[in-house]
Amino acid sequence: MTEIVVIARLVPDLVEELEIAPSGTALDLSWLRVIINEFDNHAIEQAIILKERSGATVTIISPEAEGVEDMLFTTAAKGADRLIKLTGIGEEKPTNLSLAQTLATMIKEMNPDLVLNGVQAHDDITGDLAPQLAQLLDMPYVGYISGVSLDGGKAKAYKEYPGGILAEMEINLPAVLGIQSSEEPPRYVAISKVRQMMNSTSIEEIQSSELETESGVVIKRMYLPEAAERAEMLEGDEKEVATKITSILQDLGLL
Repeated sequence: MTEIVVIARLVPDLVEELEIAPSGTALDLSWLRVIINEFDNHAIEQAIILKERSGATVTIISPEAEGVEDMLFTTAAKGADRLIKLTGIGEEKPTNLSLAQTLATMIKEMNPDLVLNGVQAHDDITGDLAPQLAQLLDMPYVGYISGVSLDGGKAKAYKEYPGGILAEMEINLPAVLGIQSSEEPPRYVAISKVRQMMNSTSIEEIQSSELETESGVVIKRMYLPEAAERAEMLEGDEKEVATKITSILQDLGLL
């Protein structure tokens, strides 16, 4: 039976009004609502689709955060078989490398055929959690996947390229895939079904080792865009505008 592991994260809801913390170098998360990362949600949906087709077993792993239990029970209502909450996460966001090292230790023991993760998260500076995980697990990695099917010991994945080009590729399992979108939109489940999962399904808790939070990137300032009057509208036809742009670049010493 195919074993699929999905890494799901909670991220700030960008619909909410964002406020800058008093430090001036971070967002104020005190009252900010968190939701499941959109790309991770697609990874979950793709895993459930593969389960429905092949009878695979789906395990969801999520770092500890406020509301993570509700999110995990929702994945169970969709069809996930095993729920794991990674505890010991502090208030500071861990680096992707540190999180990947902890997850890799857990996942090695599970010996999965396929690891799915959203290709990025909007609160992520580097977007390299899945590639880091693949390297630590010594598995091939392909990102920006928009559909997956399984055939024996291989996966057929569809990868999007700029310009609307879609590539079909065959990947030896086990593998790590960065999901951009699932074949179908993430399904909706009724609250009643989620509550049913709360009464019939358990969440395993696994304590993480101490996670690093220093990524080497220092945010020096966070601020709202400042209004200015430095824009110049270039008028004329294509040739006239191109000539003006060339002249401006020459004046700046760029040509």
